[in-house]
Amino acid sequence: MSNQTHQGALGVAMIGYAFMGKAHSNAWRNVASYFDVPAFEQKVLVGRDAAAVAEAAAKYGWQETATDWRTVIDRDDIHIVDICAPGWMHAEIAIAALEAGKHVLLEKPLANTLAEAEAITAAAQAARAKGVQSMVGFNYRRVPALALAKELVGEGRLGAIRQVRAAYLQDWLADETAPMTWRLKKETAGSGALGDIASHAIDQVLFLLGDRVTEVSGRLQTFVDRRPGAEGLEDVTVDDAAWATLQLASGAIASVEASRVATGRKNSLQIEIYGDKGALRFDLENLNELQFLDATAPAREQGFRRIVVTEPEHPYVDAWWPQGHIIGWEHTFTHEVRDLLLAIDGGTPPSPSFEDGLEVQRILAAVEESAAAKSALVQLNTEGA
Repeated sequence: MSNQTHQGALGVAMIGYAFMGKAHSNAWRNVASYFDVPAFEQKVLVGRDAAAVAEAAAKYGWQETATDWRTVIDRDDIHIVDICAPGWMHAEIAIAALEAGKHVLLEKPLANTLAEAEAITAAAQAARAKGVQSMVGFNYRRVPALALAKELVGEGRLGAIRQVRAAYLQDWLADETAPMTWRLKKETAGSGALGDIASHAIDQVLFLLGDRVTEVSGRLQTFVDRRPGAEGLEDVTVDDAAWATLQLASGAIASVEASRVATGRKNSLQIEIYGDKGALRFDLENLNELQFLDATAPAREQGFRRIVVTEPEHPYVDAWWPQGHIIGWEHTFTHEVRDLLLAIDGGTPPSPSFEDGLEVQRILAAVEESAAAKSALVQLNTEGA
């Protein structure tokens, strides 16, 4: 498979079938109905519980199931491995799949530790030299409104960017009696709100500005340190909320906030970008709208303009419905799979790359380091970035 030319349909295997597995399955099931993509088949769904994975496969359109991912990645009829397993399993599976010559879609974050993220990225670089592609799943890059925001920034419509505010706020842990899960244990989750959702906010800062972070200050907080588990109260060993200030190479400053205890916020990724010629505002809870202010207009008519991002001229939208008919959160994964398939077909590296994912991991690690040192400034080594 050195030149990655395939006869017939691409075989896809997906590992994991819970929340992200459901979202990714929906994308695989629908992408060819709306976009012109190379032929593929939903071959195998992999999970540890044979009965549960069989039930999920029947629901989500997978042809067969397996309980051992190792046997699946060795198969000649599998060309793409979509990894939706929890972060602590990412490194082992992704590296094995890449070394087996399989294209990989890896759900974020890249890994739970910086060392694992570096190992995964090295494997991706080695595989890329042989024509094997890889992509990390920062799906919010595929929100049409945010893709439009990137276009506007890139066209200079905001001028020189000075300040960015990015806040990803949820409230599913606001209730102190909310039960313990693997996401609240450091050994399985790596971190809490920081890795889970601040990673998305940080990726958006890098994506929208095309910039890099040179200096970080951070703070972490756990508001509820014990939660009910299977055998009584258990210690929460990750953060409930995180804050960071990021210095960017361009001179811009970004403030990033993430919380899973922000009462009343369900899934709100809020982004504000302020330049010397204009500004943008976005909120994921209203994902079809982008607010744009053109500061070059006369003062008497300036103000934020509401752009409903549902026109055929907007990114991704021409595949869906007539103008004004909104799309949803799940469409971001369909767009992600579409971009991955087109990159594989064209032999071009898709974006975001594992290097992009690693850069986010380095920033997350710097936030943790800064928080541990009482918000001390942490310099990032950006050589080769």
